[in-house]
Amino acid sequence: MNSMFAKRRARLLAMKAIRDNYIPGDRLTECPSCHGENTRKAVAEGLSVCPKCGYHWPIGGYYRLSTILDPGSFRELNEKYPAADPLSFPDYPEKLAAAQRKTGLSEAAVTATGSIGGRKCVVGVLDSRFFMGSMSAAVGEKITLAIEYAGKNKLPLILFSASGGARMQEGILSLMQMAKTSAALARFSEKGLLYISVLTDPTTGGVTASFASLGDVILAEPGALIGFAGPRVIQQTIGETLPEGFQRAEYQLSHGFVDAVVPRGQLRETLSRLLHLHEKGGRL
Repeated sequence: MNSMFAKRRARLLAMKAIRDNYIPGDRLTECPSCHGENTRKAVAEGLSVCPKCGYHWPIGGYYRLSTILDPGSFRELNEKYPAADPLSFPDYPEKLAAAQRKTGLSEAAVTATGSIGGRKCVVGVLDSRFFMGSMSAAVGEKITLAIEYAGKNKLPLILFSASGGARMQEGILSLMQMAKTSAALARFSEKGLLYISVLTDPTTGGVTASFASLGDVILAEPGALIGFAGPRVIQQTIGETLPEGFQRAEYQLSHGFVDAVVPRGQLRETLSRLLHLHEKGGRL
């Protein structure tokens, strides 16, 4: 009797596991674009890209770097560089602490040295999980220090953007980072070094109006929203209906704003090829 009860209980538990998708790797997740269901394992194996429609999920800074850099080459720059609270903005310190606990980051930018296809470079990534990748004074400083490090060591520079723009809690000090990063890139460019800008979803506001748009080569992930103001704000301002796909990466490519739209699975190979071409033929 006990044996029969145990078998029945095991069968019910197995059925519950299947119903609740608790089998490791087989739990389902819904794509926010096509609303199709995929296993988490399939999405993970595709670098967080929907196998059905190609939608690119946002990914964290460290994970982004792991998909790009050669294994074992990652060396972080200025890791402990947290944001300050220059304006004593209400609840800002508490929100910063919450973002730090949630993401494990000190700020929205991760910068590092590493290699891609054996070629050393400096890479920076904005992480949209931390205040939507907004540019604080600390983020501007980390990006600037990475640019200066690349210039001093004569290394190519790659910056991945994902941002809602300037961080309102820091006011004018945040907006000043637009000029600061742009000036650093001007000095970097004078040395004849390569800067590749990669725009991911979303790249907007002051980041678009500064370092994100200054690359010698500008790449974008499929479907990325790229612009200064969002399409809804523009439509309300001009009182006209915007074209289909306005400000998306493919629209920007057709209008000459980006040089290529590259799926995430092909980014590492594309960056490696660009670094190789620059190494062999001088500045692109």
